[in-house]
This record gives sequence, structure tokens and C-alpha cells, in this order.
Amino acid sequence: ELIRRHFLLHGAARVRSLPAAEFCKQGFVLGKASEAGFGNEMYKILTAAALSVMLNRSLIIGQTRGLYPFGQYISYTDHSFTIGEIKHLWRKNRCAQTYGRDLNVRVDDFENPSETNVLCSDWSRWKDPIIWFDGTTDVVGIQFFLKNVHPEMKTAASTILGSLGMLHARPNTFGELMRVIISPSQVVQKAVQWASKGFSPDMVLHMRMMANSRPVRARTAAVSCIQKAIQISGLKGTPRVALISDTPSFVKEMKQEISEFAEVTYFDYKSFAKSFDLEMNGTDKPLEFRSRDWGSAPRCAAFVDFFLASSARHTVITGAHRRVGTTYAQLIAALAAANRHVHEPSGANFTFLSSIHSNLLVDGLSTQAGWGHAWSRYAGPLSCPRQAHQCALTPLLPHAWWDGRWRSPTARDVRRLLGYGVSLSDT
Repeated sequence: ELIRRHFLLHGAARVRSLPAAEFCKQGFVLGKASEAGFGNEMYKILTAAALSVMLNRSLIIGQTRGLYPFGQYISYTDHSFTIGEIKHLWRKNRCAQTYGRDLNVRVDDFENPSETNVLCSDWSRWKDPIIWFDGTTDVVGIQFFLKNVHPEMKTAASTILGSLGMLHARPNTFGELMRVIISPSQVVQKAVQWASKGFSPDMVLHMRMMANSRPVRARTAAVSCIQKAIQISGLKGTPRVALISDTPSFVKEMKQEISEFAEVTYFDYKSFAKSFDLEMNGTDKPLEFRSRDWGSAPRCAAFVDFFLASSARHTVITGAHRRVGTTYAQLIAALAAANRHVHEPSGANFTFLSSIHSNLLVDGLSTQAGWGHAWSRYAGPLSCPRQAHQCALTPLLPHAWWDGRWRSPTARDVRRLLGYGVSLSDT
């Protein structure tokens, strides 16, 4: 409701029609992304959207040569502006000449601890027309405002992110923002409908295998997690399970494992292209140096998978060859839960699970280090070694470094956080 009201008041549809005197007082937040990894880049836009809500500013989504990021696959809402439109309206309303307000951009570089003001400045007092909070490639950047020294900023952050210490009552912030801001392009939506055969899956298994198609432990853990998810959701009859992975051969292996007790669907991009007499666009082929990271399929397949998975009715399960709970998987679960919000409160009766196979747990969660991943905040020495396969409940809004009794940062992350002025112990 907070997000809906914000975009009614500060969305482009209303703001662009304001009288000049009011328009020229308006503030904006810029979200600018490239077309690198979808999860990391989408977090840049969503962080800007969250910040716009916190600061009561309008949202700008940056374009490159007139194109939105991932614009072939994603349609963006009319709630946001482009830089080009803001420049035009600024000139049209004579904001600089009549009201003395130059259209300048204040950049805050989150990735440079010595230059960011995320903890020490009251951003609500900034007078700059446009703010760009740059470098926020995961869920953590915006959560730093929960540790801001100014009560006004801390309150604004907790309004949209939930309060510190209230881990079980945190809102599905990024899912609700995505539901408002993005939707699949027509071609992607057509492919989703083709793959799903018109029925939303009950649950989704996402496995990031990085070309490892036959790891027995990963498959065994995932099957066990699917069975646990069926119990949690109380599904009767044969559940519909959608499989998505960066490794198509793994999907086929996994389908054989679960077809005995589940109806399985997945997006076969080759069959889809053949059915509709489509040719793979040359620009859609995966970059050679990214093929192990993103998989061998054309990029459009990742977006079809994303929107197919985000139609899950009850559960999203994420697993991996190495790091579980990628930013891509986090956003799938968040959007799927938000899509259920049409019927129920966001996140209610919806489960996000992490399937972590035993090979990844030999040294506790040390393999999960890396800022963007859901379990990186627990990769330090407190994590228990030599555990069996785990099917772990996972928050839709992943924890920050200072959340949770059992969070355990690595020594490297302790040093990195200290650069921001946040002191954590590694024990």
C-alpha cells in the first residue's frame, strides 16, 4: 500500500503534468543499470525505487542510447521517467531560468566506502534535483540506511524495509517494487504462456549449476527439498513443478528424478523457436566469456525462466553447484511472493527455500561468501561444519550484516564493513 500510494503521488503520470512552480521543486532518484548479470543490475534499479519511496522523490530509470536495460525482454512501467524526458520538462518549465534550479546530479558511490554518505548524511535534506546511489548490486546497499546516524533517515528506511531486529516481520520490499515497475515483454510473455501451458506452477526449482549437469548430491538434496516443500504447502494431488537452470542438460536429468511424483514443466527454447519459426538474434547469444556464468542458452531464455518462475503459487526453491541464493533467485522468489499478494498479504503462505547439498557444508557455509548471495552473511566461523543436506527457509528480504543472532561474517567482510564505519566481530 505504501508503494502504491507513493507512485500515485510521485509517479511520472502525475508529476509530468504539475504546474511549473511545483514541477521544478520535485526531486528525483536515478536508477541506472547496464546489461550485465540480471540480478545485480535489477537491484540497482530497485534500490533507486526504494530510495525514491524513502525520500518522497520520483524515479528515473536510466537508458543507454535510448534503450532501457534489458528492454528487449522487460517492459517498464509509466511510473518512471527517463533522463531525456526530465531534461525536456526542465527546459519546458524553465526551472533553471525562472526558479534558479539547475538540473544537477549528486552521485553517491556506495562501492567506495570513503566517499559514500549512506551512513552519515541526512539525504532527506539534500536539495539536488537528482540523486544517484551508484553501485548497489544487491539487497544490502539500501539496508545500510537502517544504520544511518540520523533518526529521520533510519525511520524512513524502516518504513519500507522493516525495523532492525524484526526479522520475521520484514516486508517483501523488492518483490512489491518489481510488481509495480516491470513486466515481461510481449515475446517473453508469449514464451512463458507456451512453457506453462496456461497453468501457473505450484513450485519452482532454480538450480545454478554452471555447466555441471550430473552432481548426484545436488540432485538428491533438491529432490528432498521439493518433497519438503510439498509437505509445507499442503498440496493435494500431483504438484506442478517448473525447472529452471543455466544448464539445460541438468534440467533434463532433474526431470527424470521427479517425474514420478510431479508434473514437470520447463522452457525448452529450441522447441519454442522451432514452433514459432523464430531465429535466435545474434545479439541474443550469450557472451563467450560469460557462458559458464550465465549458461549456453540465449539471454532471452533467462528472462522467460525468470517470469515463468515468478508465477509460482506456493514455493521457490533455489540450489546450486556452489553458491546458493543468487540475486537472480532472490528476485524470482520476491516477485513470485508479490504476485501472490493479489490474493493474500505479500509473502503469506509462500515459501522460499534454499537447497544446500552436503558437499557445500563440509566447512560450514564458507562456500557461500560473496556479498550478493543470500547466505553470505553466515559464511564465517560460526557456521557448523559437516552438515547433511539442508533445505533451509530463506527470507524474501535477505538479511544484512547486522541482522540475526547467528550471522557470521568472514574476516574479509569484517574488514570491508569497517571501511564503511560498521564494526562487526567475526566470532
